[in-house]
Amino acid sequence: MSRCLISKAEVQGFIERCMMAVGTKQHHACSLAEVLVEGDHRGHYSHGLNRMDMYVKDIQSGICAKDGEPVVEKESAATALVDGKNLLGPVVGNFCMNLAIKKAKEVGIGWVVAHGSNHYGIAGYYAMQALKENMIGMSFTNTSPLVVPTRGKECTLGTNPISMAAPAKDGDSFVLDMATSAVAIGKVELHERRGDPIPEGWGCDPQGKLTTDPKRVLSGGGLVPVGGSEATGGYKGYGLAMMVEVFCGILAGAAFSKHIRTWKETDRVANLGQCFVAINPENFAPGFTDRMSDLMSIHRGLDPADTDTPVLAPGDPERMNIDQCEEMGGIPYHINVINYMNECAKKIGANPLLPCDQLISN
Repeated sequence: MSRCLISKAEVQGFIERCMMAVGTKQHHACSLAEVLVEGDHRGHYSHGLNRMDMYVKDIQSGICAKDGEPVVEKESAATALVDGKNLLGPVVGNFCMNLAIKKAKEVGIGWVVAHGSNHYGIAGYYAMQALKENMIGMSFTNTSPLVVPTRGKECTLGTNPISMAAPAKDGDSFVLDMATSAVAIGKVELHERRGDPIPEGWGCDPQGKLTTDPKRVLSGGGLVPVGGSEATGGYKGYGLAMMVEVFCGILAGAAFSKHIRTWKETDRVANLGQCFVAINPENFAPGFTDRMSDLMSIHRGLDPADTDTPVLAPGDPERMNIDQCEEMGGIPYHINVINYMNECAKKIGANPLLPCDQLISN
């Protein structure tokens, strides 16, 4: 499989140029590029460069605003309701998470919800911002209906991710970042783009039956909740997805469930609901980071069932991917993704294009 090795700076600059080519303000384009590159750097390719064409389309069509800034509509010492003004999701997300952290510094907790937002990249990006202040961070978002609930065959919920980051000693941290669906839709899209089948248990066809054909999932089918079928606990993922919907669409007064626009359609604004939380451990029992380190050490130190696959803590696979990227001197991208994004850039007049001459094989 041919891949191109490209530096973070090159990818970030490319995304910024593409977004600015369709009229995005420079600092908004920068916010988006940072989130997407961080997704790739951490190994979440479904939420990185692979997504850029969607953001370009949203701005180009005018369905996503490119002017203005988020506005606080209502707030208390610990809470806030924000109108995202239909801006790019990362612009809204950064504004809200910064506000949540500010409130947590003052009163111990900040809980901020937003309506009028758009897709914001990996949820973990916002949760991890709290780590810089030695705080716990959480972030949630609803999304277009892509998931078929347990016993159903119609998509009525999004992938509705859950993210929580907590600091430990010496810069270590717990970082959970997961969809409440079996996988993110972007992973199905990547398989479809490469012409590969998907593992059974990722998605279903239009009749609600499990399928390994990504085209069937993307054309009238849907993803299944974490856990898969009812017999294997899929109802738990279904319940978690609804919990996220309560925190986001319902609490923020945003669109929710099947009222959210269809994935990648630009016939109407997304009006996504998002939730951002910061918690200061200093307001609770002392020794938080010591106990966090102990908790992760217990699990990392377990005798693995397979000696070739050690037990990891949430966030470890991403750290390993970052280390690998640093050793290689860049982020490896599938050549098909690079070619596709370069074609998108040509159409909007963004230059220079991503380099695709430094090929590696794996």
